[in-house]
Amino acid sequence: MHVALTGPRSCSFVLFAVIGAAILLPRGSCAQEPSAPRAMVRAPLSLADVYSAVDRGSPRIRAAAALARAAGARVPGAERPPDPTLQFGFMNYMLPDLSADAALGMRQWQLMQMLPLPGKLAASGAAARSRTAAAEQRVMEVRLSARAVAAMAFVERWGAERQAEIAIETRRLLEDASAVASSMYRVGEGRQVDVLRSQVEIARMDEEVVRMRAMGDAALARLAAAADLPMDSMAGPPVLPKLPDSLPALDSLVGMAIATRPMLAAGVADVDAASAGVKLAARERWPDAQVGLQFGSRGGPMGTDRMGSLMVGASIPIWARSRQSAVREESIAMREMAESDLLAMRADTRGRVGELHTSIASSRRLAVLYRTAVLPQADAAAASSVTSYRAGTVDFMTVVENRMTVNGYRQELIALEVAEAIAWVELEMLLGRRLLATDGTRLAPGGAR
Repeated sequence: MHVALTGPRSCSFVLFAVIGAAILLPRGSCAQEPSAPRAMVRAPLSLADVYSAVDRGSPRIRAAAALARAAGARVPGAERPPDPTLQFGFMNYMLPDLSADAALGMRQWQLMQMLPLPGKLAASGAAARSRTAAAEQRVMEVRLSARAVAAMAFVERWGAERQAEIAIETRRLLEDASAVASSMYRVGEGRQVDVLRSQVEIARMDEEVVRMRAMGDAALARLAAAADLPMDSMAGPPVLPKLPDSLPALDSLVGMAIATRPMLAAGVADVDAASAGVKLAARERWPDAQVGLQFGSRGGPMGTDRMGSLMVGASIPIWARSRQSAVREESIAMREMAESDLLAMRADTRGRVGELHTSIASSRRLAVLYRTAVLPQADAAAASSVTSYRAGTVDFMTVVENRMTVNGYRQELIALEVAEAIAWVELEMLLGRRLLATDGTRLAPGGAR
């Protein structure tokens, strides 16, 4: 059976039905873009996929690993004395015919070896091993940093897509309301300003969708660059991991960061290397010994005469004040710099952990406030405005603005979730351990390396 409704009262009823249905429909049911759907359906992209791609393809990680291998290759040579020198000569040969002098001409072989002062090779090896340890810790720091950059882009892309869906849903509501406002204006019950204002709000939502999608594309570009992959390979819909249920105490987080952050461990190794350099420089003021063997042969009336010699010598540091002492002052200054850098990194780490702890706590409190108070009240105000409009106590735009306020709060809630996830990602880098469950489960507050 078909029932036709005409007249001003029918237009009011249609308006109330459309706006009320838009309010009561599930939020996900309206989040469809009016444009044509994309032809390719991509597999979802998880944070575990992002981490695996970064570990495999990041040029920064490969460069840091190569630098660590280079540092490790220098350790054996630093613990060895200088290479011996071998000389061969013809002594006391006549010129220009190059004949050996009957009494003095001979052939000579000489082998010389420098023996560094005891403790020099040990200090040199300790410095090289500490530099290698620092380089290896920096590989871990670079890996964590590359993962954090990719994860932040991943989370930002997720937030941009969610906010774009909310903007599309708002646009769909405004289109329905604008159609009703146009119908009421044509029958003389509505106002032209309502039609124009609804069209302006639709255009603003179009701008919001374009802006959010541009932000998502920019985040995708950063994500692909972090893994050194084409953008298409990382274009799957992002799936945000579950965030930890509880936030550890600030003192606990600071303690974990100081104890486990690879950058701080690298700083400690740099201090050890500089300290070994000071010990080495202090021994450079003392002479190094030299030992040599010499063998000579010459022909004589009774056959070949063979002679041997043993030589012992030492270097003479005559420029110790301007050379060795200056090197020692340099090494002391380098150790002080390494110690100051380590103190600065620890202070920065403590401060940043404190900032992130505050950011996570405030984001959680605000999110709870939005879910339990702000959004329910805004939804109630939007529903009440529909009833008031039917009674003629509010105008048409009050209904639209109240509903747009609800969607604005929903976008702010998404922004809070993004801010909290990004704070957890950076906290992972500072602590040097995993805090986000990339496999869909929830981690304990202590996390895992």
